[in-house]
This record gives sequence, structure tokens and C-alpha cells, in this order.
Amino acid sequence: MGSVSHVISGSVPVSRSLRRKVLWAIRTLDYHPNHIARSLKTRSTRTLGIVVPDMTIPFFPQVIRSAEAAARRHGYSLIAVNSNDDVVRQGEVLSLLRSQRVEGVLLVVASGKGSGKQIQQLIRSGIPVVCVDRLPAGVQVDSVCVDDVTAAETGVTHLISRGYRKIAIITGPLMLKNEQARLRGYEMALKRAGIRIDTSLIWEAKLDQQEVVQVCQRYLGSEKHKPDALFATNGVIGLGALRGMAACGLSTPEDIGFVTFDELTAEDIFRPSITCVMQPTEEIGCRAAEILIQRIQEKKDEVRTPRIEVRLPATLKIRESSSRFQAGARMALTSGLRR
Repeated sequence: MGSVSHVISGSVPVSRSLRRKVLWAIRTLDYHPNHIARSLKTRSTRTLGIVVPDMTIPFFPQVIRSAEAAARRHGYSLIAVNSNDDVVRQGEVLSLLRSQRVEGVLLVVASGKGSGKQIQQLIRSGIPVVCVDRLPAGVQVDSVCVDDVTAAETGVTHLISRGYRKIAIITGPLMLKNEQARLRGYEMALKRAGIRIDTSLIWEAKLDQQEVVQVCQRYLGSEKHKPDALFATNGVIGLGALRGMAACGLSTPEDIGFVTFDELTAEDIFRPSITCVMQPTEEIGCRAAEILIQRIQEKKDEVRTPRIEVRLPATLKIRESSSRFQAGARMALTSGLRR
């Protein structure tokens, strides 16, 4: 077994003929080394974990893919697991990753109470954690996400620039720091434009499309609360909002202007096309993995640098769903010139 180990790890030089024989035997016997057993000796599995709330949401697979590519460049593999956006389930999968002896965890926290305690338990056990996208309350931890306040402010300011004034916002659970930050960005945009903040236009929902539909039906069906534009704070909420508008017999931008955080899937099938605030998913995943690997190395070197907080800029992609008032203004101007 010593020769096999030397060939696989490359730690000890072996002759060319011996190397050929060992590689032939590995292929013939379909041999796979036991990395868990090996880690007991080396104290290193070269494995990371990433936990996301829902792998069917397009944002998360994109983050996983870029994190995996960054990990691979540093000689690490990545195990991805799903928490179903449930804190209890999240605790179970974190325990599973610990049993697999991962050296660090990338975590998109579930939208419930208890994530902070779970993160503290991981850190106390010696496993570095970097939070991605969603930030837990009440715990100091390395994190990588978009600049939520500025990104949301950009999206809402765009609606204001198109002539919309009665702008509603529909958010995910406001116990999440990123949802709170996006709400602040919305409020800042209104204040800068001199528009009074109307709390009846701030709608909170769970990260469940059916509930978002129900929230939209409750408010959009009422002339008292009906806005002339709507800003959704994430992709799940955005898709639910589009379904909610349809359920109310409304269309965008004819009846209501619309901007959503996150690119929606199958953009080509949406008519009209949807204006969105796009997050740099590739950079988010890459930076998070690199920070986690940095922390693992610091742990080995017995070094600790200050907490790292990376906030990346988003990009506004302007499409048809926010264009109604601008088109109307152009038509009015043209008519005036003809007179």
C-alpha cells in the first residue's frame, strides 16, 4: 500500500515502471482511496461545504458553480447541500458536513431564527464559516454579498426617473439583514426624490411564491393601496409578484411598472422583458470561496486577521417592464411640438 500511496499523493518519487504498474492496478481494480481515513492522519480533507436554501432558485447554482471553480483552483473539492430554507434542516446538514470533516463552510442562511447559534457552534468547533448573500442577525462572521442598500436604491431610483411616484416594495422576511438593507435602499431613493414614505406600500412576504401571489392579490386588488410601480427584493419574490399581477388581471408596464432584484430565469420567454438589478453571482461565489480558504490557511498558521466583509456592486439591466411612463412622456412631448 505504501507504493500506491506514493503514486497517488506524489509525495515520494517512484520509478516509471512502478508507477505504470500501480496505475494499471488502480484502473483494473477500480480502486478509490479513502479520503476520510487519510484525513485522520493528515488532519486535512481538502473539502469544503456549501449550504443553500433552495437549489432550484437560479441564483444559488450560479454561486455554487463559481465557488466550486475557485475551490478547485486551490486543490479543494466542494460538497453542496440544500437546507430547504428551514433552520432545523440547516442544523442537520451542517452536522452532516461536520461528520464529513469539511474544513470550512460557505453558508446562505435559512430565513428563520437560530442561524447565528449554529454558526457560532461551527466556529467554536474550529470550522471557518463565510456567509454568502444572506446575513444572519446577532453574529459577527466573514461575509460576501452585494451592496444591498445601493443596489435597491438604484432600482427604485430608476422607477422614479421613469415618472413613477406611488412605488410599492415587496420584500422577503425582514429578519434577514439583506432584506432590511434592500428596504433601506428603497426608502433612501424615495427620500432623495422628495417622495413621502407610505408604510401601506411596504409589503412583507415569506420566500414562497404562492404567498407572494396572495399578498399581491390583497393589495393590488384594492384601489386604495394599488401602486403605479412595484419593486421586488429578490428573484423568488419577483416571480411571485408577476404571477400575482396576472392573478389580478394586471400587466406590466401597461398597468404597473416593475423592477426586480435578481435576473429571472428564461428571460427570453417574458413579454415584456423584465428590468432587474443583477447581482455579480460569479464574483460572489469566487470571493467567498477564496476568503474561506484563506481562513483555513490562517488557522493552520495560527494567524487571525480582522473580520472580512465584502460588498460588491450590482448592475441595473433596463428592459421593458419599467418603460410605460417614459414612453408616455415622449408621446406627450411629441404632441406638444406638433402644435
